[in-house]
Amino acid sequence: MLKFIIKRLFSTIPVMGFVALFVFSLLHLAPGDPSGILAGEDATPEDLALMHEALRLDRPLYEQFALWVGDLLRGDFGTSIFTNRPVLELIGQRVEPTISLALVTLVFSVVLAIPLGTFAAWRAGSLTDRSVMVFSVLGFSIPTFVFGYVLIYVFSLKLGTFPVQGFVSIRDGIGPFFSHLVLPTIMLGTSFMVLVTRITRASVMEVLSEDYIRTAKAKGVKDRTVLTKHALRNAAVPIVTVVGLGFAFLVSGVVITESVFNIPGIGRLTVEAIAKRDYPVIQGIILIVSAVYVVINTMTDIIYAYFDPRIRY
Repeated sequence: MLKFIIKRLFSTIPVMGFVALFVFSLLHLAPGDPSGILAGEDATPEDLALMHEALRLDRPLYEQFALWVGDLLRGDFGTSIFTNRPVLELIGQRVEPTISLALVTLVFSVVLAIPLGTFAAWRAGSLTDRSVMVFSVLGFSIPTFVFGYVLIYVFSLKLGTFPVQGFVSIRDGIGPFFSHLVLPTIMLGTSFMVLVTRITRASVMEVLSEDYIRTAKAKGVKDRTVLTKHALRNAAVPIVTVVGLGFAFLVSGVVITESVFNIPGIGRLTVEAIAKRDYPVIQGIILIVSAVYVVINTMTDIIYAYFDPRIRY
């Protein structure tokens, strides 16, 4: 197992190298000149030349890339073109709302989806199973932002149960923290929850048709033991797959969710940076999010090996 983990960790190095090369290329392949944006519309050719030198755009591409990677290894992700503040500082100020929303949504979705999908598989063909499938179809069919505005209209404007927008740090109170996250979590988590529910149902149903499950039932093993110890454990690999890969779904959905609920997270920062063409900020966000993807996928592979030892070889 240790050998497998070390091998997977080393395999992330070339992946992150490719990601760094891709992120670096954004600055040079994207239309427009960041030095022109920074210098302003009235800049003279001399001003542009000075700005090119300041941004190191006057050097060969391979040298620019080497200097940029060197800065990254020292923890320097560059400086925002518009705010003139370090990129890591800007991202650090927006991390808490995004991480809080993603983690709460992940827990909310998984805690509800796995039992729901397992029970639907156990009662396959029943009214409960059909109800779960109808709910899954509706969850996929309704656009996320439309669902979010419906939640705001009903629970914020009409009932006044939850705040319309904003974010409160957990340091300022657990109650306000969760009250501001309830509606965004439901909006972001519903689609992810129905996806995990469907995968769980399909995986558990497949396992329940195996001979060893019928043997366990014939021996008089309790239903709860059959589901948890035999069926769910052996159906865990596809479920772990969709939960791990679903992190990408959550991150992409955070951009829309933070915009709808005006949450000052990384999603809002991304939208603002793209609108202003603040390339260092965009590069920093993409690089950090990509690194998180790689870490999550590596952890998912390690969990695979735990549930199915055959994967280690």
